[in-house]
Amino acid sequence: MQANVIETLPLEKPAINPWMIAGVVMLATFMEVLDTSVANVALPHIAGSLASTSDEATWVLTAYLVANAIVLPLSGWFSTLFGRKRFYMTCVLIFTLSSAMCGLAPNLGTLILFRVLQGLGGGALQPVSQAILRETFPREKQGMAMAVYGMGVVLAPVVGPTLGGWITDNFTWRWIFLINIPVGICSLLFTSLLIFDPPYLRRKTIAQGLKIDYIGLGLLATGLAALEITLDEGQRNDWFSSSGIVAAAVIAVTALISVVFWELRQKDPVVDFRLLRDRNFAISTMALFVLGFVLYGSTMALPLFLQTLLGYTATQSGMALSPGGLAILVMMPVVGFLLGRVQPRWLVIFGLLVSAYGLHLMTLFDLSVDFRHAMDARIIQSLGLAFMFVPINTMAFYSIDKQSTSYATGLINLARNIGGSTGIALSTTLVARRQQFHQQRLMENLNPMNPTYQSVLDNAQHLFMSKGSDAVHAMAQAQQMVYGMVLRQATLLSFIDNFRLLALAFIAVIPLMFLMKKVKPRKGEVMLE
Repeated sequence: MQANVIETLPLEKPAINPWMIAGVVMLATFMEVLDTSVANVALPHIAGSLASTSDEATWVLTAYLVANAIVLPLSGWFSTLFGRKRFYMTCVLIFTLSSAMCGLAPNLGTLILFRVLQGLGGGALQPVSQAILRETFPREKQGMAMAVYGMGVVLAPVVGPTLGGWITDNFTWRWIFLINIPVGICSLLFTSLLIFDPPYLRRKTIAQGLKIDYIGLGLLATGLAALEITLDEGQRNDWFSSSGIVAAAVIAVTALISVVFWELRQKDPVVDFRLLRDRNFAISTMALFVLGFVLYGSTMALPLFLQTLLGYTATQSGMALSPGGLAILVMMPVVGFLLGRVQPRWLVIFGLLVSAYGLHLMTLFDLSVDFRHAMDARIIQSLGLAFMFVPINTMAFYSIDKQSTSYATGLINLARNIGGSTGIALSTTLVARRQQFHQQRLMENLNPMNPTYQSVLDNAQHLFMSKGSDAVHAMAQAQQMVYGMVLRQATLLSFIDNFRLLALAFIAVIPLMFLMKKVKPRKGEVMLE
């Protein structure tokens, strides 16, 4: 929208306190986002309980992510077809019932099937919740409302592994799904009482001329499913050394490029890619992709570092991440308050710098890093994250008309979720590949001509001989010990490389903020320069 001043449309005085509505939609959003990560730490228990391998059990995660990604961009179209409230309640109901069936699943195949249904039900909860919040609050209060929504979106992936580990350790993995039942029932009850479709949101049924774009639906579902399978299974199958991964990648690229060109020609598109013509929305979508990339990549990497190199349990590593979640919880309302006084782009730039600094502190880790330093680095990174999510969404939606809100929220949430999947896949691959690289480089120094290596080897041999081993066995034990030290050091360096990449990803977003149209919040209006 090119107008210099966009007047806020008058809002009807709500009969219900809008903060009650914010609490209702955050409840469902938190529940859904939590399920993207809560099952991660329970996979070994699921595999053992259902007599399957660990690789087979990973489809519990992949199936959910694939179904989730397919529904996300379709939320606007389904809201038009069924009505937003009806569609939202249907999604909550499907998510709740499938969660119950996941918790009661007798075998892995059944569990994967119900995880697909759970992903289909949960995929639309994020964008529809965001659309409801945007329409419930007047323009000058939307920043604080989005801060409430952001608590669920950003906090859930942080506490998910910790909560999942605690439930699995103290009860059974089935309860990570069964706990959704009372939450879902409460969400359905409060939604039916408190949330209503706005008067300008009109359903458009097939009888009224709405055409179902079967080709667009098919291309989108095929492309996103193939993309998620490529990202989630790539590292386990050695990426493009696997014919299956190559085929999935080709299908993903072909289908996703085709669906963009196809949808741009449709009168009633299932995904409105025309929204990306708006500069603020397009750049915000890219920024949220990077945010998801770094958030999920670091949430995967830091616990793995603590567990594999420092011997932390799943619960202990989760405790190192939990204070970061508390930092987000505290800072989100502060950011919502600042949005009315500071240009959103400056808040985003500040958040990018702070979060990148937290990741930089992780690049300084060594094999003797203590719990406090690991926790502090995560807290600093999380403080930066709190300054990004809400301002980015604020800039994204200022130029989007309300009738297009559902389509826009679907697109921007899809970008964040795909960014998360990409971050996990790339971080996992980088750690594995760089570990091999550093191990090879370090092994080049382990030769008899290196006096340091020889000295360490001799001292280790004497140590094992003093404990009763003969010279031959002591030398073998010494060599094994030195190799273990090299392996740990190579693994450490690979994690450092990963944290450095994530920090640079945030730094790379900063120049994009200066390409955004300036957004200056004012009471009752929004200035775009």
